[in-house]
Amino acid sequence: MEYKYSDITEKILRAAMNVHTVLRNGFRELIYQRSLIVEFGLLNIPFGREVNMPVLYKGIQVGLRRVDFLVEEKICVEIKATGQLENIHLNQAKNYLEAFNLEIGLLINFGANSLEWKRIYNNKFKPEN
Repeated sequence: MEYKYSDITEKILRAAMNVHTVLRNGFRELIYQRSLIVEFGLLNIPFGREVNMPVLYKGIQVGLRRVDFLVEEKICVEIKATGQLENIHLNQAKNYLEAFNLEIGLLINFGANSLEWKRIYNNKFKPEN
């Protein structure tokens, strides 16, 4: 099945699978972040790391959120290194999509025996004209 930006998400997931195949689980999140940077470079995936975006409340900036990766300025990638993904992780990733007004995101967990990932959609996405 084709999804929006599936070509980009497939590259991101390939990079994540490469990292998980080599490192497996058991490392801190920072190690997986740094390893993904290497893989993104090898696969020519343009990205920003730890990108800050404002959090607005009723149009007023009340803070900043930092996403692990912003790929091609279209896809938010949040990574975890935990035994299993939980609702709090999913909610955090959805909040990032809303804060960044991005349509698609990936939540990737390196902490399980097999790589876990979820494609996330922003139901509140507002296309820019």
